[in-house]
Amino acid sequence: MIRLRGRSDFQRVRRTGKSWAHPLTVLLASSNQLTHPRIGFVASKRVGGAVQRNRAKRRLRAELRAQNNHLAAGWDLVFVARQPILDCSMPELSAAVTELLSRAGLLHIEQ
Repeated sequence: MIRLRGRSDFQRVRRTGKSWAHPLTVLLASSNQLTHPRIGFVASKRVGGAVQRNRAKRRLRAELRAQNNHLAAGWDLVFVARQPILDCSMPELSAAVTELLSRAGLLHIEQ
């Protein structure tokens, strides 16, 4: 999984991308001209203190690592954690991420 790290990249995705919301997380997506997707993670102070924010981002990273092979190429994705992510189970988080990626048309599962 290739991470999105630069501040300017996050700002570009926010400015030019589309968003899809779920109670646990928000997905922002903007196309890039690369042959692979890049993924970034954000958790604001609304989620909690530093420990809670890091836990929320770590849970999102673990879930995206599992789905990395099914992502469409050529997109920058930013996942914004919401406070309920701290209390949900991993299967609930997996369902939320899968739903958002499907709604965005970015999930390609080979049958």
